[in-house]
Amino acid sequence: MASQDRGQLCYGAGTMLLAGIFGGILFVLLIIGDWYQFTSLRPFAAQYGFGIARRRDRLDTLSRQSLLERFGKLDTIALPHGVARWFGTQEVISLRPSYQLFSMRFRTAWPLKGTLTVRSTGTGVELHLIKRVPWSSGLLTLIWLGLVAIGTLIFLVTFGIDGGFNSASGWFLALGIAGLGALVLLFGLILISLAYRLEDSRLMQVYGELQDAWLNHQQPSADASQVATSPE
Repeated sequence: MASQDRGQLCYGAGTMLLAGIFGGILFVLLIIGDWYQFTSLRPFAAQYGFGIARRRDRLDTLSRQSLLERFGKLDTIALPHGVARWFGTQEVISLRPSYQLFSMRFRTAWPLKGTLTVRSTGTGVELHLIKRVPWSSGLLTLIWLGLVAIGTLIFLVTFGIDGGFNSASGWFLALGIAGLGALVLLFGLILISLAYRLEDSRLMQVYGELQDAWLNHQQPSADASQVATSPE
């Protein structure tokens, strides 16, 4: 009887292990698929990703048609640190920094790309840029921060219900756990902020290179202006 119980326990443990391995493999494949679609330059991925910031700029003395003609027959402009591609069916420009597998440049888990629309104005064009991150990066970040915050709160509530606050040592323990949770949240927010600044600087570098390519191609006069308004 005991051997039969052990056999059932081993079977159950093996089943749970296989399910965990399968779930882990599926999770990794979903992240890889999400990042592949995010970095792809195909039409279905032009507006793929979670929009986290917006920016508007203006280029004077340039027309929308002249900017789009700059993309050539392949609808692509190769830039020193990235690439821009025009998708006529969606009327958007996908702006993406270079992603090299064995690059010496440090990469983060929050890469950025841009979706750019061009609208004609009276004196030039208005550029509307949406900065995007992969869905998996945004969801994992929210889950990570949520688990820390909710887990800390649940511990404090449960600790109080069990009478943990009835002694001085209990108060010290609760304050220590709450402080540890706050430090983890603060560290996560700082890490995300630093990663965003790094990836945003790379995207803005490519964004500036695209504008330079447009301006240099058109050979604007010395008084050609580029006026940036505040981000939305």
